[in-house]
Amino acid sequence: MSEVTIRSIATGGDGVGTLPDGMTVFVPRTAPGDVADVDVIERRRRWARGRVRDLVRPGPDRVVPTCQHYGEDACGGCQLQHLSLAAQESAKLTIVRDVLARLGGRGVEEIAIVSAPEPWRYRTKISLAVVDGRIGFHRFDRPGEVFDLADCPITEPSLIGLLHGVRQVPDAIPAGIDQIMLRLDRAGGGHVALRGGTLPFDAEPIARMLPHGTTIWWKPEGGAARVVFGAGSAFPALAFQQVNPDFADRIRQDAVAWLDARPGAVVWDLYGGLGDAARTVAAAGAEVWSVDADQSAVDWARAQPASASPAPRFLGARVEESLHRLPDPGSVVLNPPREGVHARVTRGLEALAARGCARRVAYVSCDPATLARDLARLPTYRLRVVTAYDLFPQTSHVETLACLEAA
Repeated sequence: MSEVTIRSIATGGDGVGTLPDGMTVFVPRTAPGDVADVDVIERRRRWARGRVRDLVRPGPDRVVPTCQHYGEDACGGCQLQHLSLAAQESAKLTIVRDVLARLGGRGVEEIAIVSAPEPWRYRTKISLAVVDGRIGFHRFDRPGEVFDLADCPITEPSLIGLLHGVRQVPDAIPAGIDQIMLRLDRAGGGHVALRGGTLPFDAEPIARMLPHGTTIWWKPEGGAARVVFGAGSAFPALAFQQVNPDFADRIRQDAVAWLDARPGAVVWDLYGGLGDAARTVAAAGAEVWSVDADQSAVDWARAQPASASPAPRFLGARVEESLHRLPDPGSVVLNPPREGVHARVTRGLEALAARGCARRVAYVSCDPATLARDLARLPTYRLRVVTAYDLFPQTSHVETLACLEAA
């Protein structure tokens, strides 16, 4: 056991301190300024991981967590509820700035952070583990264990209502189900998606416990998702969509504003998902080509009424395999998943810039590390503006918009 003073917050939310022997130690659920007695539970060549045995003196930004599960059950869903909102945002700014400099070679003097309009009850989707009859989240300190979730204060209350409805009929949940996802669609409709198992099951007992109009999905092991109760033409509940959709609209508007798309301009919307950015850019009169590998998202996007002319074109394919099929763009939106942009895509953008195309790029990232890696692969582009968004308060996640311009 060692006494450690926490100096900062690392990517992922752990506090960072130094052991008496000079080794860096990462300690979950600590705050800058905390002085704590720490047990070392893992030691590597250059760093160690610890856990708090006793908090000797709290730091100035430590607060009492709101959620009952945060302390009692060591819930792994949030990482920063023990920090004030101002301290959470400061930590996220520091993470973005340090990662861009260290991994991307892009020193940024000024990064603004946009606060979430609402720090609680903003999530419109949660994914719950199902283990030994328990439905809930994993513990952060023992990730193999799951506790029964009673409430989640960052989640829309109607989703918690869906959870309690499912719980009333435990025998109706088929064997082999390992995850239950709860989601609200854009019209406020509820969706319950069960993952796992191999045999069809009767969803009606579950449906009787849920509000009228709830759609139940099933994704069997090795199979495609399908509706087993409710509207057959339902919103694609398993397609990617930001869990804080209202705030995500703000980020999208900022990204599109950077493109400065004009009537007749060609714009690529890569990793375009449900087509929100494509429709926003098309409203300015641009010719938009949107590409995403999730065919269910692309099909839904195509089915939406066209509100602009020309209407966006939606292509269901892997982005890295599709660039040669698209006309040369004047600007590009990138909104990749956590693993970032494929190397073939960054090479393609470099080639376009060399020909005087793709002069502006708006890169929306959910992972500063992969953003930094991808920026290092785009040396032709200057980083003009970086904005961080506290899209997921109480967690360590941060959304970042990097505005790039070809030199």
